[in-house]
Amino acid sequence: MSDKVLHILLIHQAFVSMDEAGGTRHYEIAHYLAEHGHQITVITSPLSYLTGEENKGSKKAIRADEKITIMRAKTYSGMHRSFFQRLVSFFSFTISSFFVGLRVKNVDVVWGTSPPLFQAFTAWALARIKRVPFLFEVRDLWPAFAVEVGVLRNRVLIAASEWLERFLYQRADKLVLNSPGFEEHVRAHGGREIRIVPNGADASMFDPEADGTAFRKQFGLSGKFIVLYAGAHGLSNDLGVVLGAAEELKSEEKIAIILLGDGKDKPMLQEQAARMGLINVHFLPSMPKAEMAKALAAADASLAILKPLKLYATVYPNKVFDYMAAGRPVILAIDGVIRKVIEESGAGIFVRPGDPSALAKTIRQLAADPTNGKRMGNSGRKYLEQHFNRPMLAAQMEAVLQEATGLRQRAAKL
Repeated sequence: MSDKVLHILLIHQAFVSMDEAGGTRHYEIAHYLAEHGHQITVITSPLSYLTGEENKGSKKAIRADEKITIMRAKTYSGMHRSFFQRLVSFFSFTISSFFVGLRVKNVDVVWGTSPPLFQAFTAWALARIKRVPFLFEVRDLWPAFAVEVGVLRNRVLIAASEWLERFLYQRADKLVLNSPGFEEHVRAHGGREIRIVPNGADASMFDPEADGTAFRKQFGLSGKFIVLYAGAHGLSNDLGVVLGAAEELKSEEKIAIILLGDGKDKPMLQEQAARMGLINVHFLPSMPKAEMAKALAAADASLAILKPLKLYATVYPNKVFDYMAAGRPVILAIDGVIRKVIEESGAGIFVRPGDPSALAKTIRQLAADPTNGKRMGNSGRKYLEQHFNRPMLAAQMEAVLQEATGLRQRAAKL
């Protein structure tokens, strides 16, 4: 395999750096690649994917971080107003990022990622114009997820999206999946040259022995048994079930549930919690990834939850790996491939999705036996270090990028 130094062009509308809220998979991989001599140019939106608002510092069009260059492409700002305006936002970035990408010279490989699916079309087009490999990273099964959740119902849009999905799968020089659960679907829709580079976390960012005292004092939570959910507040996240569990836990004065993050459904959830009189539920704003270790240090248990839909059994949620890296027991209300990780690692407890009573029972169980929770957390941390530590996964992505450029170079010689 070639060890050529690469110039990698990444098209990613929701790229998040350490000083921003959201998943930092791509920043961490880019950081690893830069440390190993590669040059990375990222074309992203100036708007936060979580809130739809402008990211701090985003008016600075180009930011250099080692060998990472970030370029901002104009994006329509109505992402959270309606599904239609969300699509307009996606399309606006797809178009603007294409013209920004034309200005990037001497590229060796174009890396497109989905969701949203449309930006991957930009990556394919730029790769073909520049005559370099196209690496397509699949992070969810769009449009299948959108159809199953019920946000995509128009038959014409569904047909067009499914056509685009097949088009991209069939034309990618390499396909990278962040969950093994996606492989059957991708192959059935024309995918080839598939590699798995799963989600994970950088264990060095978290200290399992930290106690989070300062965080607890800041939010008036000293002496509480804290269950932390950190992530998006959207239709898929099923946080209404968490409110239902909180209602059953009203009499447990020492138990507090933190919902940390942002999203379209957050105002509705806050109103619902107020109507229900849930003083045991605390809504906190999104935090930059660099500060998440403090929040997780304050948690006694962590929560990952999605709607009980068949396709969600295919996912590897980012937050689960952060929880494991922090050494916190995971309450997992998601069935499927991620359940297998939790059960094999002994990192937590599976709860039937969509069941508030089962969730409340599990929270009580962990609150009554903190020693067992500590054991689960330590077990999850060790398992992550062995199987899902970010530097190891970033090295796998580097190998796939090198392999993609090698394949294209060999094909050009034939």
